[in-house]
Amino acid sequence: MKPKVVITHWVHPEIITNLSEYCEVVANPTRETLPREEILQLAQDAEALMVFMPDQIDEAFLKACPKLKIIAGALKGYDNFDVDACTRQGVWFTIVPSLLAVPTAELTIGLIIGLARQMLPGDRLIRQGTFAGWRPHLYGVGLANRTLGIVGMGSLGQALAQRLSSFEMNLIYSDAMPLPKEKAAAWCLSQVSLDTLLATSDFVVLMVPLQPETFHLINEISLARMKPGSFLINPCRGSVVDEQAVSDALGSGHLAGYAADVFELEDWARSDRPSKIPPSLLEKQDQTFFTPHLGSAVDDLRYDIAIEASQNILQALQGHSPQGAINCQAESFSPPSKRPKDCSTKTNLY
Repeated sequence: MKPKVVITHWVHPEIITNLSEYCEVVANPTRETLPREEILQLAQDAEALMVFMPDQIDEAFLKACPKLKIIAGALKGYDNFDVDACTRQGVWFTIVPSLLAVPTAELTIGLIIGLARQMLPGDRLIRQGTFAGWRPHLYGVGLANRTLGIVGMGSLGQALAQRLSSFEMNLIYSDAMPLPKEKAAAWCLSQVSLDTLLATSDFVVLMVPLQPETFHLINEISLARMKPGSFLINPCRGSVVDEQAVSDALGSGHLAGYAADVFELEDWARSDRPSKIPPSLLEKQDQTFFTPHLGSAVDDLRYDIAIEASQNILQALQGHSPQGAINCQAESFSPPSKRPKDCSTKTNLY
C-alpha cells in the first residue's frame, strides 16, 4: 500500500498529481483552514503531513499520529510548530528556507510606499464619486533622503536592503550579527544599535522571527523611543509588536502610520493570543495599511514552495534525510551517514 500523505491547505493540482504517483494523497480542496480536530482525524494513519502557516503541531497531536515520519512545512517561519516535540517523537520537520525572502521584500516596499503616500485614502476618495481633479491634499511622505531602519538582517532583511539600495535613502540596520563588509558597502548600509535605529529612523521595518526575545519587541516603551512622526512596518510576525500599544501611539500622534501583513491573532503558539485585531487599530484607516499575510502570495512561488515541501516528503518516505530538515530523527528514519550535520532547531531564519 502507498503511504498516506495529508495536505492541510489548498495546493496546485499538479502537486497532488506528482505525490499521487508514490502516495495516497488526502488534500484539503478548499481555500479555508480545516479545524484541528478534522486534520487530526485525517492524519491519524498518515505517514506524512504537509502543513502551512495557520496550522499548529504539538506533542499531543504527534502522539495521536503514531505513523508520522515527516511534517513538511510549506513555509519558512515555524513558531507555530513544536520542532523539539517532533524530534522526541522521531518525526522529521522540514521547512522551505530560501524562496520567501524576495516576494516578502517586494510586498514590504509596497506597504512602505502605500502607507507613506496615502494610497488607500486616495483610493477611497476616488470611489466616493466626488473626485473632480487634482487638489492640494493628501500630501504624504516620500522616501528619498529619508532614513529607513531594518530590524533583523537575515535573508529577509537583506532582500529588502538590496531592493531599497537604489531608493536614495539612508539605510541602517540593527542585528547582533554584522553583514559582510562587501554587502554593507554595496547596499550603503550602516549597522547601529536598536535604540539608535528607533530614535533616528523615519521608517522602521521589522524583519525578525517570533522568538521569546522578540515577543512584543515593539511595545509602549520602544514606541516611545521612536522618532516622532515615523512609520512602522511589520511584514514578519504579528506578535513582534504589541498591536494595542501601536494603536495608542497612532492615536497620540507620536507614530504617523503603521503597515502590517501579519497579526497577533495568527500566532497559534501563544496560549494568550488575541482572537481579533484591536478595533481601535482597525478604525485608524488613514494611518494604517493592512494586507492579509500576502508576503509569499505569488502564484508561481507558492507552486515552487509546495513542490519543495513535497520533495522533502518523498525523500523522508524513501528513507533519506530530507533536504529541508531542521531537526535530527530516530535512527530508524535516518541512517547515521545521512543525518544532517547540524541537528539544532535554533536555525537563523531571518
